[in-house]
Amino acid sequence: MLVKYWMKKDVATIDANSSMHQAVNLMKKSGSSILPVTKKGKLVGIVTDRDMKRASASDATSLDVHELVYLLSQIKVGDIMTRNPVTVAPDTTLEETASILLEKNISGVPVLDADTIVGLITQQDLFRALISLTGFEKRGVQFAFNVEDRPGSVKEVTDIVRNYGGRLVSILTSYERSEPGRRNVYVRAYDVDRDAAPKLVEELRSKAKLLYMVDHRDNKREEFISST
Repeated sequence: MLVKYWMKKDVATIDANSSMHQAVNLMKKSGSSILPVTKKGKLVGIVTDRDMKRASASDATSLDVHELVYLLSQIKVGDIMTRNPVTVAPDTTLEETASILLEKNISGVPVLDADTIVGLITQQDLFRALISLTGFEKRGVQFAFNVEDRPGSVKEVTDIVRNYGGRLVSILTSYERSEPGRRNVYVRAYDVDRDAAPKLVEELRSKAKLLYMVDHRDNKREEFISST
């Protein structure tokens, strides 16, 4: 799960000497709320729609539309950009990137290969990756278990799902909200027989602590045991 497989590759950039008005138009054209800012081809900052709103907010309420356009044409991107922006490399993992965005409270970062801008990765891209990697796009059924933290405990429950025709598309595990010596397991599967679902649930509950089941095919949700 590397950034290079999920980043936007056709990245619109803007020169530091360009005006805010040009930046606004470029954001509209590119559909991006983040623009890497360059000077002589090198990354020197980033500018966001929030930066531009903040830069013009104090004066905008007292201006008519022509005066506002003039204001935007006079302020340079280099005057309002964030300098020395946070960046990531193409081989940075999505998890590392998500941690950086969360820690810095930012919505996206340029992707640099050496000194060359090769992409842009945003929160939206991370959400898209999450949906794809968990298999949610095709819906299916998700089961959540709390199992012993020992070899084979995950296979025991996934084998049962397979025996009922389930095609496993994702298996995620976590120690969060689980007592010592146990872990939570989240399994998503396709092609689970609806008619056999009650028997499947019964068998799963005999093998492990089944926390919940969500059948996204018909939005059926059932909670069995609350996790700690």
